[in-house]
Amino acid sequence: MLFPTNDSSMLRFDCKSLDASGVFTGYAARFNTADLGRDLILPGAFAESIAQRGAHGVRMLFQHDPSEPIGTWLELREDTRGLFVRGRLLCEIARGREVLALMRAGAIDGLSIGFRTVEGRTSPKTGIRRLSKIDLWEISVVTFPMHPGARVAAFKRDAIGTANLAAAIRRAAQTMRHV
Repeated sequence: MLFPTNDSSMLRFDCKSLDASGVFTGYAARFNTADLGRDLILPGAFAESIAQRGAHGVRMLFQHDPSEPIGTWLELREDTRGLFVRGRLLCEIARGREVLALMRAGAIDGLSIGFRTVEGRTSPKTGIRRLSKIDLWEISVVTFPMHPGARVAAFKRDAIGTANLAAAIRRAAQTMRHV
């Protein structure tokens, strides 16, 4: 699976080693580059919406379907690249498990925003709409994102599982020393 870096080059990301925690990070939107619909989001466009709604006030959906909530957003913030997100798929529900499996297989890694334009201007020369203020409603995990750079970037390892594994290895090593 490929995703753009901050210099527009592509890197390979392997999702096959994902654990069951469902926590992932990525970019739901990228700044200063037009998407396939000719929208260009400016830095600061999400600030007011994030301040008002917070991460938990923005829904995580599958393919923009309001009847398909699949998780919760743990963190939403703007950085120099765009709208950084950290979320958790709900593996307790069937669709959450399915999306996690699709991500592991590399079949899906897109992110896409659902929003209302508050402030924006379209250039008559280029036809590009520059969005300076957005009311963010939802962020979806999608097959085909409108912005090629809006992608899942990484999954978090299950810290509890890793700690338990490390403890088990230490116990086994101690046991072997006494044999």
